[in-house]
Amino acid sequence: MLKEFREFALKGNVVDLAVGVIIGAAFGKIVTSMVEDVLMPVIGWIAGGLDFSNYFIALVGGVTATSYADAKAQGAVIGYGQFLTISINFLIVAWVLFMVIRAVNKLRRQAPPPPPAATPEDVALLREIRDLLSRPKP
Repeated sequence: MLKEFREFALKGNVVDLAVGVIIGAAFGKIVTSMVEDVLMPVIGWIAGGLDFSNYFIALVGGVTATSYADAKAQGAVIGYGQFLTISINFLIVAWVLFMVIRAVNKLRRQAPPPPPAATPEDVALLREIRDLLSRPKP
């Protein structure tokens, strides 16, 4: 049983999947940092310095905070600004991944396979004889 488990665990697909998950987690951190630390400040600057993450609607009276984190501590609030920020982050990440996958696909494209070689004369002659022999006799 130990031998069977070792064979399973060391199969190419399992190892490839493990490497993919680890690389994906590291790549995810890079993309998240790029979106949150590089692109979102630019989008906020273009939008006139808006910080969507602090937009909220108070559901109870007595919420006097101006930041979403403080408002959550004071009572029930709907943090639609946080939702907008996460939605924009998702769209940016999806676009970046689309562009990366598109570039990888362009790199993977290869020249079309060459057409099959012409059939040698002796093989063509043998096929012709076979076809003649297989015809029904009149």
